Amino acid sequence: MAVREIEPVQLNLDRLEQLAESGYYNPYTMFDWPDKIEPDMPWMSESLTTLAGTPMWDELTREQQLALTRYEAINFFSLNIHGIRELMSEVVMRIHEKTYANVSEFLHHFIGEENEHMWFFAQFCLRYGGKLYPAQPTLKADSVEHLSPVAREMIVFARILIFEEIVDYYNAHMATDQSLPHIAREINRVHHQDESRHVAFGRMIFTNLLGQVAERDPDEVPVVAEYLENYLQYSIGTLYNPAAYRDAGIPDALALRRRALEHPARVAAHDEVLKRTRKFLSKAGVGREIVK
Repeated sequence: MAVREIEPVQLNLDRLEQLAESGYYNPYTMFDWPDKIEPDMPWMSESLTTLAGTPMWDELTREQQLALTRYEAINFFSLNIHGIRELMSEVVMRIHEKTYANVSEFLHHFIGEENEHMWFFAQFCLRYGGKLYPAQPTLKADSVEHLSPVAREMIVFARILIFEEIVDYYNAHMATDQSLPHIAREINRVHHQDESRHVAFGRMIFTNLLGQVAERDPDEVPVVAEYLENYLQYSIGTLYNPAAYRDAGIPDALALRRRALEHPARVAAHDEVLKRTRKFLSKAGVGREIVK
């Protein structure tokens, strides 16, 4: 059975379109790119690094700690670039389909803004880090390939939403962290400003598609719930990049990654990052408690 046309909450959609138009900026001229960043400043908030709160962080020299903030900032921005590229390709394929006719106007804003985000994230990585980290292997979707077209469509937009909500948690924190270089704060601030609209829009699309799934085949909902919980865990795991540990001069990168992911302080940090998203999914009917 075909996916029904998305029915937007019109007042909310009108407001999002107005905000996109009134808040338009030229990313190619708005940033003041310094030639270099002060060597004694972290590039990522130290409390957001993947070793924060663990003895593993305390065991590092100050030089290694600062290096880790630099390479984890490059990893974080690289993840943004790869995630944006994936979500843009998905949206471009759908922008003029009948299902999305009512929200096509906003999708044009969405694509334009995401393209600009990809540009300024890459500028930071290449100017100051000299590279991007490669895209990481994606989570296999074998468990949901048998689902209905509408359920698979919902999963596409759920993945986009989860990606954006996790990224926004980090952006919002680093936008106001005065210990960071001005350019790092500005990139996070600008992205947070735009992502707040994208998250609101993504939640609207997700809720509409989930309603169609629940109406047509409610037995698919727990399957979707389990996949989304796995995707949350996968997304958190991508922040723990062994290549960043190696570049920071930290030995035994793979073993360190395993220890860090399992440390109680990090598990608690993951729960904090995912709290808002899990609350939304739970209220929508696909929360973690359904899985368990």
